[in-house]
Amino acid sequence: MKEMTAKQVAEFVIEKKDLFILDVRNESDYRDWKIEGEKVESVNIPYFDLIDGVGPALEKLPKDKQILVVCAKEGSSKFVAESLEEAGVANISYLQGGMKSWSEYLYKAEVYRDENVKVYQFIRVGKGCLSYMVVSENEALIVDPSRFTGIYEEEAAKDGVKITHIVDSHLHADHISGGKELSERTGGKYYLMRSEGATFDFNALEEHDEIVFEEVKLQVLAVKTPGHTPGSVSFFVNDKLLFSGDTIFVGGLGRPDLGGKVAEWAQDLFNTVYEKVASIADDVIVLPGHYADLDDEMNEEGFIGDLLGNIRSRNELMQNKNKEEFVDMVVANANTETPPNFEEIVAINRGVIKAEAEKQQELEIGPNRCALHHTH
Repeated sequence: MKEMTAKQVAEFVIEKKDLFILDVRNESDYRDWKIEGEKVESVNIPYFDLIDGVGPALEKLPKDKQILVVCAKEGSSKFVAESLEEAGVANISYLQGGMKSWSEYLYKAEVYRDENVKVYQFIRVGKGCLSYMVVSENEALIVDPSRFTGIYEEEAAKDGVKITHIVDSHLHADHISGGKELSERTGGKYYLMRSEGATFDFNALEEHDEIVFEEVKLQVLAVKTPGHTPGSVSFFVNDKLLFSGDTIFVGGLGRPDLGGKVAEWAQDLFNTVYEKVASIADDVIVLPGHYADLDDEMNEEGFIGDLLGNIRSRNELMQNKNKEEFVDMVVANANTETPPNFEEIVAINRGVIKAEAEKQQELEIGPNRCALHHTH
């Protein structure tokens, strides 16, 4: 009986290999969030319908594809996979650690390299979150780190560099930041906007228009992009790379509706797009904090990102709109569905409450809902 790791599943998704998934979670959980990909097919048959026998699943499974059984934590999928194997189904595996492990896996891709810097992107495939490591000579900067701080330490060690700077583009609402913990573990300086209201010690980005180390010059663009918060910033590195947080995505803009002030914050977003971002050159590479659709937004080089000019040409909201038109379009596209547990996650990121690892895991389960897409 084979198990498949989240890493192996991510390779199927990213490399566009055929995979058929039998998801045995409850229908509502499956509808809300599932493993998706261009060559991924899935069917949902709840575990309780298969306890007395896997007959209902047999007629729905293909004969010629790798089949993966998936549940929340592993146990149910292992039972179903074993039963299917006994019934003669070949090429069957179950997902080790279930959807919890899928939510937590980070896939590393190289984004950029020149004589001064190299940049890695960490793609949280099951969640749509992106974080980055910028390496120059003996130092590294981490952008929007997840709570899985070990991976950044491991990758820095592989490169023989020390993590000296850690930045968050805003106070995240869909996942728990690893910024503070990574700072404590590595001694790197942690930066966040003071206006985000964090209650612990950090370096306020209001006082650091630039962060300079080795051959890196990072400019802090204080952009009123209300991804979730009016205190969002973007980071412009060496005039070549724009780490856009929740401001600009490959397929859309940050959503300004989570604070319940969609029209008001949409005006701030307009000013950002047409004043601050308008002055940035078309050949700058935009590296966002999230993505909505891996197949649409991953480029041929294998990372999520695009030239700003390409994003402008695709995104109707960024094409010569007046403020009134822009606000009307944003309001019309406003997504009423908030990220699951976002108030509790924000409170943890602010330092107001603490949560044990298991609780953090539970809070983060589910999809990313941070982008204002459907704006093409």
